Amino acid sequence: MRKIFPLHVEGKNRDRVLEAVKHEIRKYIKRERRRDLPEGADFWDFDCQFGRTKEAAQVVHLSALTGLINEVAAEDGPQIYVEILAKPGKRTPRPAGEAGQGDSGDEVGEDNDEV
Repeated sequence: MRKIFPLHVEGKNRDRVLEAVKHEIRKYIKRERRRDLPEGADFWDFDCQFGRTKEAAQVVHLSALTGLINEVAAEDGPQIYVEILAKPGKRTPRPAGEAGQGDSGDEVGEDNDEV
């Protein structure tokens, strides 16, 4: 998806236009994630670019898109450029001995007497 979204549409409430833009982006991401994965891939990854214009677009993380859209809308920007391209991703295993998130490293049943 490569698209320039106008944020000022004549006869429409600006907040509704903003929500429609976010909805269209979410709908595209859901549609791409439903596609069949190629052999050897674990998930769909997304390359994203965002900017006020196509020429000023910078690489951003997918989770930062909504916040960036809100920033431009708060500054009364006239339009935004969003580019989202799906690519197959492969998860890499965690190195041995590295604790996972929420994992304190304590053994089950071990007393943890902290003072």
